[in-house]
Amino acid sequence: MNLLNGSSFQRMEAAVYAAEMRQRVINNNVANVETPHFKRSEVVFEQLLEQAIGTGLTKLSGIRTDPRHLPIGSSASKLPEAQVVTDTGTTMGNNQNNVDLEREMSLLAKNQLSYNFYIQQINHDLKMMRTAIEGRG
Repeated sequence: MNLLNGSSFQRMEAAVYAAEMRQRVINNNVANVETPHFKRSEVVFEQLLEQAIGTGLTKLSGIRTDPRHLPIGSSASKLPEAQVVTDTGTTMGNNQNNVDLEREMSLLAKNQLSYNFYIQQINHDLKMMRTAIEGRG
């Protein structure tokens, strides 16, 4: 069994990908702050993950190494993928653009903190696995 295929590691990996995508989307919003009729976008991931966990989509499942083994839990738990959503319902200013530069910059800072946390957590988990495998503290 590969330790990196665990549900916790997969969730962290998906969160890193979502943060990377969010960085690109926010940068695009900032770059188009003065573009007439531009509508800002955002990345939705955390809400989808909460819904998936709430419905039991990612509950414990066993791996069958022999066809005679009994299945444990759900056989396939798929994490949601991050999605880009465009906000077409709001407008700011006369040019029909809806990008608020201050809001985007604060979202950028928040996303950077989240990304750093995810990377630190993955590094910590890998260090703990290495310590367990090598047997030293």
